[in-house]
Amino acid sequence: MRTSTAKRNNTQVRSAVLCHYEAVAQSQGLNPLSLLRKVGLSRRILATPSQLIPVDSAVALLETSAEASGCSTFGLLMAEARTLSDFGPISLLLTHQPSARNAINTIIQYRHLMNEALGMMIEDAGKMALVREEIMTDQPGDARQSIEMAAGVLMLVFRSILGSHWRPQSVHFTHQAAGNLQAYRRMFGCPIHFDSDFNGVKCLTADLDKPNATADTTMAAYARTFIDAIPEAGRKSIVRDVRKSVYLLLPMGRASVEQIASGLGMNVRTLQRRLDDSEANFSSIVNDVRRELAQRYIVHTDYSLGRVAEQLGYSNLSSFSRWFQAQFECAPSQMRSLRRPA
Repeated sequence: MRTSTAKRNNTQVRSAVLCHYEAVAQSQGLNPLSLLRKVGLSRRILATPSQLIPVDSAVALLETSAEASGCSTFGLLMAEARTLSDFGPISLLLTHQPSARNAINTIIQYRHLMNEALGMMIEDAGKMALVREEIMTDQPGDARQSIEMAAGVLMLVFRSILGSHWRPQSVHFTHQAAGNLQAYRRMFGCPIHFDSDFNGVKCLTADLDKPNATADTTMAAYARTFIDAIPEAGRKSIVRDVRKSVYLLLPMGRASVEQIASGLGMNVRTLQRRLDDSEANFSSIVNDVRRELAQRYIVHTDYSLGRVAEQLGYSNLSSFSRWFQAQFECAPSQMRSLRRPA
């Protein structure tokens, strides 16, 4: 089987992404300490919110906990346990943003203080807007619990600006439905679409831009000054930033080097030079992300193979199948039958 070629740093996130894990696990009859050890974590690590941990450990912990408890909505329970204050100093800045759009853009700007593995973007479409989310892992695998937790936390941000009764038009997940939908209705209060083309929410553009009546520009400026003085968690990685952009834009057919460079606020030549400095190249990064998404779509969604091909940027199934065979030394249908859980 062909291996990844793009050089990248292992993605790390702050242990704060797992806040309230112990209480939620215990509420489901689990032994949290045993499960933490299973993925190489500990209670001491979670007690330090700024402690960096591998994103794959955090994702595996939520998936393992869901399986061990039989609770297919474990990630939503984690989101329900969160409060805005769990975000740390950035919570003050978020609550005083002039609109939900500004709050989301603030999350994107300061993602290193919240969740470095979270990719997020706003896509305007007339009177509607999509807020897309992706969890960027280092190893392919099921991340449904982390994705659903991220969607639940996004509701917390929206409702801090628009009020506790706010509801999106719809919520979307690329993975399959599992179990009772009651927890989804309780969390989101709107139609839920599984096997969708994206992870995230659809809302009214007017809601995104509705003025926040409680925003205080003076408090926001104070909070930003304080946050800007906090050292970033590790050195910024252009490879990670490009990977995150490709995760979001590839299913939209917009993962060209020109569009990625523009989204990162630089020209193509600058982007290529910075990737060269990191011993990486754009085409290898795109291929790595395509491999990871291919495995996620094949194993963890009910997408037809034609739809998988389209999501990965192929105009026809035969081209996708040839690429897939070269990458994994098997046909897409073989991987689906061999790896999909019984």
